[in-house]
Amino acid sequence: MQLIRNIVARHKQGETIGVTSVCSAHPLVIEATFAHALRHDTAVVLIEATSNQVNQDGGYTGMRPADFRVFVEGIADRLSFPLERLALGGDHLGPNAWASLPAENAMAKAEVMVADYVRAGFTKIHLDCSMSCADDPTPLPETLIAERAARLCRAAENAFGGDPADAPVYVIGTEVPVPGGAAEDLDTLALTTPEAALATLDMHRSLFIESGLASAWDRVIATVVQPGVEFDHMKVVDYRPEAAVGLSAAIVPVDHVVFEAHSTDYQTAAALQALVRDHFAILKVGPGVTFALREALWGLDAIERETVASGERATLRDVAMTRMKAEPGNWRKYYHETGTALDLQLQYSLSDRIRYYWPDPAIVAAQAKLFDNLRAHVPPLPLLSQYLPVAYAAVRAGTATLDPVDLIVAQIAATLDAYHGACFPNV
Repeated sequence: MQLIRNIVARHKQGETIGVTSVCSAHPLVIEATFAHALRHDTAVVLIEATSNQVNQDGGYTGMRPADFRVFVEGIADRLSFPLERLALGGDHLGPNAWASLPAENAMAKAEVMVADYVRAGFTKIHLDCSMSCADDPTPLPETLIAERAARLCRAAENAFGGDPADAPVYVIGTEVPVPGGAAEDLDTLALTTPEAALATLDMHRSLFIESGLASAWDRVIATVVQPGVEFDHMKVVDYRPEAAVGLSAAIVPVDHVVFEAHSTDYQTAAALQALVRDHFAILKVGPGVTFALREALWGLDAIERETVASGERATLRDVAMTRMKAEPGNWRKYYHETGTALDLQLQYSLSDRIRYYWPDPAIVAAQAKLFDNLRAHVPPLPLLSQYLPVAYAAVRAGTATLDPVDLIVAQIAATLDAYHGACFPNV
């Protein structure tokens, strides 16, 4: 994908520039991403699906890779966003979704998935084989991780049949943070050492070349390392540039490769800027944008309670909590509190497990009713200021209307602003 490779090349030439990767399948998040890019004339929008969200079995979204592409491009068309500025990526593509199976079975399914992503037009592929399968040791030896990554790269290369200029670009790395944030409290966080980062690159390079994938190696644009950023349910570990000086310097002499930083959600604007400056030139955000979505929906729910008669309310918040408790499969192994403390985690955890429940039919219906109610009872500015001050500021500035979708988009845009400022600090 030339758009992303060009930005990486500019970064390697000394320009402080980066790419924001939005990892979400929520239509309002994607709409907000396109609207934000149009407002800022962003050169490329990178939207990624994870292997758990989207795969040949449907994932938790019910979408296969080709479905996800149609879904995203449909939103882009509706907003008149130029498709030539859209890049689609696959995140954590590997055996993760089938890790309960023996390794050979899980890898066979991962090969099918990676090929499906490439055939569907996804051009940025994160090869992630860092997880142990049912008959694997824990942790996996790094050599085995790299061998499996090369195997999946071969499947991707075999699936691509287009113009060589549009061939997929790849991300590798063995020190991959848990998708969606840490499940445990964070007391300490060990950074990847410079020696380990370079050893991972050397190992993958050798295995790719031995496997006849030298041309694919030339399209490896990033490696995932731990720069010292993470979040758990209630805390954020902030980036400390002074701790990552050696790691940052290690990537400078490596041709065509930058660092990709995962779990950057909830970092400050200054921390994001420092990450890009320090060669973490691809910034991933996922729960951070859906957390902003949930904030906006809860704010709208609060406004509804103030403006709509009790018998007519959608009570979205109550409906969502009821559905989460009735179907605990997506949060039970992450949240361990009870009573009021559990209610706080279900709603406000930074890992934002509530994002799995937005497609629930009862929640979708409640959201639609909420929007209808707030279109019939337009929120007064004082209530908007009280419950959604970010959206209020956008309305006062003339960049948002009082329509509930506009208000949500404005809330999400505030999160995207920090990423845009980090990736394009001189614009």
